[in-house]
Amino acid sequence: MSDRIPMTKVGYDKLKTEVDRYELEEMPQIAKRIAAARSEGDLSENAEYHGARESQGMLQAKINLLRDKLARAVIVERSKEASNEVVFGSTVIVKDLDFGDNETFVLVGAGEEDYDAGKINVASPLAQGLMGSKVGEKISVDVPAGKMNFEILEVRFDD
Repeated sequence: MSDRIPMTKVGYDKLKTEVDRYELEEMPQIAKRIAAARSEGDLSENAEYHGARESQGMLQAKINLLRDKLARAVIVERSKEASNEVVFGSTVIVKDLDFGDNETFVLVGAGEEDYDAGKINVASPLAQGLMGSKVGEKISVDVPAGKMNFEILEVRFDD
């Protein structure tokens, strides 16, 4: 995979901090668990040893995934210019034409998404469907759950 991953400096720093915590805090703790379990003798039937090794493998896979994201990251500065078009970093208020309620989304980079707070990854199907839309436009977005129909009410850039 050589696709670039857009993210802000904040998102990049958050992912970097997470990798550092895994490598400098959690991985040494697992290594200690492995060493303690190894000292108990026979490894073939040592559940603590096998559990610690499995934890180590899963954590290493998570570290590798985050390192890959960091390696492919492209730091994008959020636009501060007024625009009526949905772009990376914008806050967009839409009217859900199927249910009649308004929803607010903020298009963010990897590591910053928080779906409960309306922060959606710019690479997600929903964000991709919103990108480039203008205020007043009615759009239909294909998402894994089906189609969502929106009217773009407002586009703004919050700090």
